[in-house]
Amino acid sequence: MSSYLVLKWLHILSSTILFGTGLGIAFFQWMSWRSGEIAVIARITRLTVLADFVFTTPAVLIQLLSGFALLHTLSLPWTTPWVLAALALYALTGACWLPVVFIQMRLARMAAAAQASGHPLPAEFARQMRIWFILGWPAFLAVLAIFWLMVRKGW
Repeated sequence: MSSYLVLKWLHILSSTILFGTGLGIAFFQWMSWRSGEIAVIARITRLTVLADFVFTTPAVLIQLLSGFALLHTLSLPWTTPWVLAALALYALTGACWLPVVFIQMRLARMAAAAQASGHPLPAEFARQMRIWFILGWPAFLAVLAIFWLMVRKGW
């Protein structure tokens, strides 16, 4: 198998993992919070943080590295307009995702503390969930736009 096909496979696989894990995390995190059950919220929030470190983080890195390797293999300048647009959207996604990671860790600590103490979740939990939810939308839409750009390889 050629290096190009290996790189392309890695790029497609990591984008699938990135998108699928992001969607799955969002669904389960949101649904656990909506349940109102502190034990469920604590467990899912902890698993959300783990999933981001085990799946999302490596996929993010592989996406960037395989993307640049593909550009090099194809002798395609990174200044190509659709590539620049994809990189800008990738940066936007990262700018939304990094704060979300820290919010998820904070949510996990708050939920664990509430579960351990037998107290309800603090009001700050709902505020952080709203920020988490709001930041998810531009990241999700940016990833969809990146997929479109990669498939079209242009506008």
